[in-house]
Amino acid sequence: AGSGSGAFSMTSVLTDWSLVFWTLCAVILPVLITLWCSFHRSRRQMLIRDIVCKSKHDWHYTDLFGQPSYCCVCTQHILRGAFCSCCGLRVCEGCLKKADQHFLCKEIMMRSEGGARGSMPHHWIRGNVPLCSHCMLCGQQCGTQPKLCDYRCVWCQCTVHDECMLDCLKIEECTLGEFRDLIIPPYYLSTISQMRKDKRTDYEKVVPYCREHWIPVIVLANTRSGNNMGETLLGEFKVLLNPVQVFDLSKITPAKALQLCTLLPCNAVRVLVCGGDGTVGWVLDAIDEMKIKGQERFIPQVAILPLGTGNDLSNTLGWGAGYAGEVPVEQILRNVMDADGIVLDRWKVQVTSKGYYNLRKPKVFTMNNYFSIGPDALMALNFHAHREKTPSLFSSRIINKAVYFFYGTKDCLVQECKDLNKKVELELDGERIELPNLEGIIVLNIGYWGGGCRLWEGMGDEPYPLARHDDGLLEVVGVHGSFHCAQIQVKLANPVRLGQAHTVRLILKSSKMPMQVDGEPWAQGPCTVTITHKTHALMLYHLGEQTDDDASSVSEQEHAREQTDEDV
Repeated sequence: AGSGSGAFSMTSVLTDWSLVFWTLCAVILPVLITLWCSFHRSRRQMLIRDIVCKSKHDWHYTDLFGQPSYCCVCTQHILRGAFCSCCGLRVCEGCLKKADQHFLCKEIMMRSEGGARGSMPHHWIRGNVPLCSHCMLCGQQCGTQPKLCDYRCVWCQCTVHDECMLDCLKIEECTLGEFRDLIIPPYYLSTISQMRKDKRTDYEKVVPYCREHWIPVIVLANTRSGNNMGETLLGEFKVLLNPVQVFDLSKITPAKALQLCTLLPCNAVRVLVCGGDGTVGWVLDAIDEMKIKGQERFIPQVAILPLGTGNDLSNTLGWGAGYAGEVPVEQILRNVMDADGIVLDRWKVQVTSKGYYNLRKPKVFTMNNYFSIGPDALMALNFHAHREKTPSLFSSRIINKAVYFFYGTKDCLVQECKDLNKKVELELDGERIELPNLEGIIVLNIGYWGGGCRLWEGMGDEPYPLARHDDGLLEVVGVHGSFHCAQIQVKLANPVRLGQAHTVRLILKSSKMPMQVDGEPWAQGPCTVTITHKTHALMLYHLGEQTDDDASSVSEQEHAREQTDEDV
């Protein structure tokens, strides 16, 4: 009996230890596998990062390609891997190093193959041609076979079948394709660089400088604007253009990027700003710096691809209220080519604080869109403070507008800016204006305000002089509160029109009030705000899809210009 009980206890102990062992295995083994996988993943990422840092390609890694893709080295079908945003190469992880060594990327500078003619050969990449592309020789569709097949030139974007490639090699010269009038050819930069070394400045003799319709474009993209589409757009523009003319404003300032204009034809360069109204203002400030440096003849014209939240300046100039990828990049470049040049007034806003024996330097801003004091500035101030605390939440245009709506609804109940007319004095061209009961005053330079509302026109049922952005006049309106602003935006009410003026002076007599210039808000104590004309900016106007309001506005502006021409 004793030996039996001892054997039983021994068996139970072994069973317990066996249970402990397998429990530990069940817990530890997944942890070890996870650590092993993470170690190899981090090692692989370090190797990829090392290749990317030393490479001339602009490699990016993706977990899923947007279309059927094949590795350019091993020709196998791949779901994930690396791609070059400049030349379009696609490879699997294992072939990345080999592809980096064997395939050349787009060269931003190269010697001309044609001497004085300024020509260059095709640069062919095999496989992964764009969907619905056609062979430049036989006209049949390319990329139809489920394998790595057919070729694409990274400059002119022409595609050819594998079978047609031998005949295509006889056509050595690359024409740079549909966008040759926008592209800065690599041989041009090489020639200009050599001329600068020789201290020569007769750039006019260099092809395509001497070509009549060459209007090179510089793309400036803010990858932090609005809906975070800047990164994708950078890659798409680098594929279609020379990568040297595409800049990421999170890595280089507009002032440095715009120095490329000094190597290009005078009065011919166009700049496409991909960002919100704040980014456009940043670029226009850099252009003003060029004027100060004596580079007026290199000043470019500015087009806008709206990526911000409000985009009122973009809307005014016909580029739309917001871009979400619905228009192909190719069409955007066509729009830039076809756009007409116009002038935009820019204004100096000087804020001089009261007290402190006038020892404080006045704040000076440059205004393109509008200045305001009151409920809309309060909404912008609250939004700005919230975004500073948690910037990761504000990556969507819809979320941004929802936050604005929340703060607007809150102000309808609290009314923090009431009795503004008792706190401020307003002068238009030196004449004192008697103010009715108001909560806000808005000074407009452009037609749109508040993310797409034509504020000065209101409901459009009263005859008032048209608001223009090139007449040297400011439109001044008042609002009764946040609810009144909402009514104006849906055309259920008119603003309180206070007048038009060349110079606006506003005196805040007491208390602290929210103010904003072009969406940049701050809280301001007693002060004097003076708005005067500063300069003009050369912009590009796009006659795209228009609403009835836009069409009538454009027709009235054209009529006004015709009247001015007749008077002259």
